[in-house]
Amino acid sequence: MSEQQAQTTPFDLPEDHPFGPHNLPYGVFTPAESDAPRVGVRLGDYVLDAGAVAAALGSAHAAVLARPSLNPLLAAGRATWTEVRAALISWVTEEAHRAIVTPHFHALADVSLHLPFEVADYVDFYASENHARNVGQIFRPDAEDSLTPNWKHLPIGYHGRSGTVVVSGTEVVRPSGQRKAPTDPTPVFGPSVRLDIEAEVGFVVGVPTQLGETVALADFREHVFGLTLLNDWSARDIQAWEYVPLGPFLGKSFATSVSAWITPLEALEEARIAPPARTHALLPYLDDTTEELKGEPGGYDLRITVAINGHTVSEPPFSTMYWTAAQQLTHMTVNGASLRTGDLYGSGTVSGETEAERGSLLELTWNGKQPLELPDGKRAFLEDGDEVTMTAWAPGPNGTRVELGEVRGRITGAR
Repeated sequence: MSEQQAQTTPFDLPEDHPFGPHNLPYGVFTPAESDAPRVGVRLGDYVLDAGAVAAALGSAHAAVLARPSLNPLLAAGRATWTEVRAALISWVTEEAHRAIVTPHFHALADVSLHLPFEVADYVDFYASENHARNVGQIFRPDAEDSLTPNWKHLPIGYHGRSGTVVVSGTEVVRPSGQRKAPTDPTPVFGPSVRLDIEAEVGFVVGVPTQLGETVALADFREHVFGLTLLNDWSARDIQAWEYVPLGPFLGKSFATSVSAWITPLEALEEARIAPPARTHALLPYLDDTTEELKGEPGGYDLRITVAINGHTVSEPPFSTMYWTAAQQLTHMTVNGASLRTGDLYGSGTVSGETEAERGSLLELTWNGKQPLELPDGKRAFLEDGDEVTMTAWAPGPNGTRVELGEVRGRITGAR
């Protein structure tokens, strides 16, 4: 929809609107006249109170929708997800429901948006070969292979901190910690001076598992409800000093931002694609080329845009990710680790083959050696006051686009 086509009612949006009935992402919102959060779905520039409509129409799913969190819906399982989505599409498209549905719409500009689900565990992966090779070249320039020996055999990840996952729009306080430059005789303590972003996609788990149970590749969509844009904020100087030998800790755990909207996997059927060709044989539990999985492409064609203070700095393509979300879920549970409703796992930084497709400032500036030229000055890493915004879209039905909810955060000074 062009900027000139302002939406005046929930129903007068063009058929190709990226937040049309073919999308309907889920969130949690509070109307201006209330202090009670409730589940909503977005239609254009409006939010529908899903629980109120379900109750008014006598839906069997009113109970899971009349909650202050998406978790009950997430836990209900795929059959319920499909039924609820079909009902929502009917409610917002069929004239017969219009009189009942209309009073339960709220203008997006008039509501407060919240973290849409209670995060159980948070895991972050490292699934982009382009990103991994860039990082390897930056930190191991003399290595024969910029990838670590295990990279093509398993999805590498780390366990993050679920309590610091925040909704889009939450300010990010510059973290403090230990850092030690190669020329420093001893470490120093203070605010990070190499604060970075990581453009990622997060996957939201609905159906849990029992301890000791594993999830096969074919069962990915039985457990994962949807996806969201994710910014894995990273303090590179703190991370560089602490990560040997156990990996990221304080350099990552201070904040992870996600969108206020969760796009259900069912809205992204036209965006499903095959992942890049595998260059190494995979162990059976990760092998997605089997006869059983034919017709179940594991990749997603998502086009991401990263902007700093309104200026586009990168456009990473998610289609290039080597490891799929299904492989990540399977690997995450292959040791018997249980899933919980509300588990969130990040794809890892999304980076394409070209310089304009790199998903972190570490890569975009080549570890600060090649600062970006922005309208308001050069940037090697983020400065206080900088606002980072990530948006994305995917191909939808009949030539439409499915837009993902943005994820946005502004840096404030260390406390």
